[in-house]
Amino acid sequence: MIIVAQVLIKYALFEFFNTATALTDFNFTLLVIITLCLAAAGNIINDIYDLETDSINKPNKVVIGKQVSEKLAYNLFFALNIIGIALGFYLSHSIGKSSFFAIFVIISLALYVYASYLKGTVLFGNVLISFLVAMSLIIVGIFDLLPVTFTDNRTTQMAFFDIVIDYALFAFFINLVREIIKDIQDIDGDYKSGMNTLPIVLGRERANKIAFAVSMIPIGMVIYFIVTYLYQHQIAIGYFLVFVIAPLIYATIKIFSAEHYKHYEHISTLYKLTMFMGLLSLLLYPFIIQIK
Repeated sequence: MIIVAQVLIKYALFEFFNTATALTDFNFTLLVIITLCLAAAGNIINDIYDLETDSINKPNKVVIGKQVSEKLAYNLFFALNIIGIALGFYLSHSIGKSSFFAIFVIISLALYVYASYLKGTVLFGNVLISFLVAMSLIIVGIFDLLPVTFTDNRTTQMAFFDIVIDYALFAFFINLVREIIKDIQDIDGDYKSGMNTLPIVLGRERANKIAFAVSMIPIGMVIYFIVTYLYQHQIAIGYFLVFVIAPLIYATIKIFSAEHYKHYEHISTLYKLTMFMGLLSLLLYPFIIQIK
């Protein structure tokens, strides 16, 4: 999903409309690789710290300690971080923005802090990981648009950057709902591991209500987006209604009736698919521009 999102932002949005961009195809490929390395490292360290929890919640899906030793997992975690940060230093220097290198270091540290401490806290971990998901989109705008943004093209560049921010906000709230749902789903293992996630502190029923409330935000955002920007484009409206809003409403309704692990797993999958379909809507922008 990271690859799809970044490629669509770069080529269906920036390149298609001939905006001024800083990244060559090679440098953009490096950015994708860096993002994947850091994300993979984050997943690995998360799985290491979640061994006890996962052995209760999803014993059949545990990899570390079975197919992969814990020592090898740690080595992969360090190797992927080193590769990602080293490539990040090269990329930042090659576009003349050496200070951007700090972004990769901060992301790497944030993923470690999330896995080692914040994941077991009330909402802080949910918000952090959702922000990092949003950053996987925003980082394309930071590296591709900002280095070549000047006074004479600032309005155009910022208009495209704002589109990326809109999609990043959508990804943030979709992932935030998913994180809350996953915490409810994993409540048994998290409780036995001594975590203090939202459903453990407030109870499953109250956590359900909070997940429901948060789930209304992306629905409202998409409706506002359609009314404000797409009211003249019926095909685009149809796409968002069928593939984004309808699944979001369905998932929101399902939150109320969810009781068992499989129910929450189903809802989590729905949100993941809806995020993917939302990202694919970037392919509509060339079409929308053509029919204006």
